[in-house]
This record gives sequence, C-alpha cells and structure tokens, in this order.
Amino acid sequence: MDNTLPWLSLAIWLPILFGVLILGVGRDQNANVVRTVALAGSLVSLLVTLPLYSGFDAAQAGLQFVEKGAWIERLNAHYHLGVDGLSVWFVILTAFITVIVVIAGWEVIESRVAQYYAAFLILSGLMIGVFAAADGLLFYIFFEATLIPMYIIIGVWGGPNRVYAAFKFFLYTLAGSLLMLVALVYLYYAAGGSFDLAAWRDVKIPLDAQVLLFLAFFAAFSVKVPMWPVHTWLPDAHVEAPTGGSVVLAAIMLKLGAYGFLRFSLPITPDAAHELAWFIIAISLVAVVYIGFVALVQTDMKKLVAYSSIAHMGFVTLGFFVFNRIGVEGAIVQMISHGFVSGAMFLCIGVMYDRMHSRNIADYGGVVNTMPRFATFMMLFAMANCGLPGTSGFVGEFYVILGAVKYDFWIGALAATTLILGAAYSLWMYKRVIFGDVANDNVAGLSDIGAREFLMLALLAGAVLWMGVYPKPFTDLMGASVADLLQHVGQSKLPLVQ
Repeated sequence: MDNTLPWLSLAIWLPILFGVLILGVGRDQNANVVRTVALAGSLVSLLVTLPLYSGFDAAQAGLQFVEKGAWIERLNAHYHLGVDGLSVWFVILTAFITVIVVIAGWEVIESRVAQYYAAFLILSGLMIGVFAAADGLLFYIFFEATLIPMYIIIGVWGGPNRVYAAFKFFLYTLAGSLLMLVALVYLYYAAGGSFDLAAWRDVKIPLDAQVLLFLAFFAAFSVKVPMWPVHTWLPDAHVEAPTGGSVVLAAIMLKLGAYGFLRFSLPITPDAAHELAWFIIAISLVAVVYIGFVALVQTDMKKLVAYSSIAHMGFVTLGFFVFNRIGVEGAIVQMISHGFVSGAMFLCIGVMYDRMHSRNIADYGGVVNTMPRFATFMMLFAMANCGLPGTSGFVGEFYVILGAVKYDFWIGALAATTLILGAAYSLWMYKRVIFGDVANDNVAGLSDIGAREFLMLALLAGAVLWMGVYPKPFTDLMGASVADLLQHVGQSKLPLVQ
C-alpha cells in the first residue's frame, strides 16, 4: 500500500467536502439524489481509512502516516497529523459508523434531507480530525468544532425538548473545554513556543503545575466521556436526538473525551495522573455501580441505554488509571466495542420508534411475535451490552477487570459488578419489550425489518461477533503504543494476554 498518499487528510476532508457539496446542491425535491451522494461520500470516506489498517506497522509505537505542513507560522502551529496504536482504530470506526448512520436515515428523514446528511458528514470529518491531530491547537479546533454539527442535529431533528437538550449539551461541553484552552496556552509557553504534542510530552513540569493541568484537562474530557457527576447532559441529549444523532453521540463523540485522557492527561501530566488516580478510579466505580442501578429503574428505552453508556465508559476510565498494559488495552477495546454495541442498541430503539413513535418500555411487549428477525438482532446486541462471552462486549470488560484485579483486588471486584448489573438492565428491558404475548393492537400491527434495516443491523452484528470471537487484530495494533505510553508514565511493561 502506498503510504505516501495523504490518507489522513483524505479521511478528514473528503466527508467534509461531500457535506458542503450536498449543502450547496441539495433540495428536498431531489432528496433521493442527496441520499445517494451522501452514501457515496460516506463509503469513499470509509475506503480511504482502510489503508491505515493495511499499511500500519504494529511493531512501531510512534505516529505513522504523518503529514506536517506550515499553518500559523507566527504561533509555530502546524497542520500536523498522524495516528498510532491508540488512535488508528477510532479513525476507521468513525468512518464505519457514518456509513451506518447514512443508511439508517434513508427513509426516516423526510425534511431538510440535505442539511441532515451534510451535518453528519461534516461531523465525521471533524471527529477524525480529533483522532489524527498531532498539534495541540489543531486538536483543540477540531475538538470544539464537533459541537456545532451535533448541536444542529439535536436542535433541528430532535424531539419535543430538543432545544433544551441541545443547549445543555453545548454549554456543558464548551465550559469544560475553556479550561483545557488555558492548559494548552501554558504548555505552549512551557515547550518554548510549540504546539507539538510530542514536545509537550517531553516537557518537565513541576508536580503542582501538573496537578492544575491535569484538572483542566479533566474538566474538558470528563464532561465529554461523560463521567459522574457531570453526566446529566447525556440522557437528555440521547432522548431528544434523532436516532442517527444518538448513534454518533454514543459510538464516537463520547470516545473523544476518553481519547483525550490517553493523548493529554497520561503522557503530559504523568506524575499528576499517579497522584490523582485514586480520584479517577473512585468516580469511575461510582459510574459503573451507581449508574448501573439508575439504568435499572428507567422506563424510557433510550434513557436506559444512555445510562448504560455512562456505566460502560466508567469502565474505560478505570482501565486507563490502573496503569497496567492489560487494563489500558482493555479500556481501548471497550471503547471500540461500545461504539458497535451502543450504536446498535440505539438503532434497534430507532427501528421500533419509527413504527410506534414511543420509547416507553410499557408500550411494548410480544414484539418477537410480529418482528422475529428484528428480535434476533436485538437479542445479540442486548447480550453484547451485558458482556456475553463471544461478543465484543466481553473482551474489553474482561481485560479491564483483569487489569483492575492486578492493581487492587477490591477495585476489580467492584468493577465486576457491572457484569451483573449490565445483564439485569439489558435483559430485563429485552424481556419486557420483546417476549410474552402481544401486548396491544399497535404491537400486533408491527412489520418486521426490511432490507435496509437488515443491512445496517447485520453490519454491526458482524462487527460485534468478529471482535468478540477474534479480537487479535484490534489488540495487535495498539500493543506497542500502549507499552510505550505506560513506560513513559513510569510503569513496567506487562506481557500482553493473548
């Protein structure tokens, strides 16, 4: 594979260009043309990410596919891109999920079709920019720019309280990011006037300054994850967002915060990360246990899966701060798996909502009698959501539990309760919605999934099973980068569990 081509620039700017093209020519009267162009744009954007996998050198810890050019010369800021084992899978995942979202909205979105698809394609390019940025200022611009399309998606195509949910989402995430900007300015001067992330990683910073920097980064990334107690914007955003918005929000946007911990908090402030690890572990366990119980009492399917996402992302932040290789790798695997599983769960809820216009669990019952193919898919995703062996949901959780037990047995034991709670809320929802006799005439009149819905669910089912049965391609690519990160943070490298 020719690695001289600017694959990362293509992955970022192709979807954005397709989005702008759709905005320029799209009208609702030629909606089918808009949909076709959007699908073509998302597929081309996915194709240009595949060389990142095929040409990736798994033995190398540093950045690959590097592109660097002059940008803002007076500030010594560069258009600097690159991916390593920590980020390469998220570029591919973002492009893959965008294809799914385009297919998902094909028949559902009937007004402002061009604007809808343009928002998602532009958002896809911006999110890939976050994962590929190797310059601090470039990272910040991409990180903040992702708020705009998602704000529009929730505010225009969302539910009855969409404006409230969109404002809450925007204000929470923007407020945290402003503190990160202060931290970036400090690091710029500490590194002698450079925004290069590699230079920031090598700057020697006193512990008290590291703690303040860590807390500034924490303010930005914890809201984005989101971690308890700054999680309250997420259920509102999910409930009001259209199905495609919920899928992208859960599958990709939450990962931007977790990725920030990997790229900033751990390598740039390693001493502070050790000093404050107890705090991150404590609130991660609160998310795993307490939010799991909160999910149990939800009556709205979207809210239940939203709280489930918070609990699963608590696993991710826990894995990062146990400072061993299996824990960190497990957390990254969990991030990728959560992208597949949570996206699939929101799509399943969307399939039912398109037919019944209700998300309330009590309005369903006996769906398996009228939608057997759909019930089969939803069973797989519900099982993956509670960590069934053989699905992607098991791999990451098992790794993180192993890493947590190695760090401290009781922390690992508390983390393992997610296997019980996850099964409780996932399977209880599935039982009440899918099994039993047909509950009412609305359920009796449901039609099973068609070819379009079958395709999008089958693609995600294949990803969930592939990662669950054979996770080696995922862990192999991240191994060297994780080991290098942990060596930098100050821990001995541990053998990778095959």
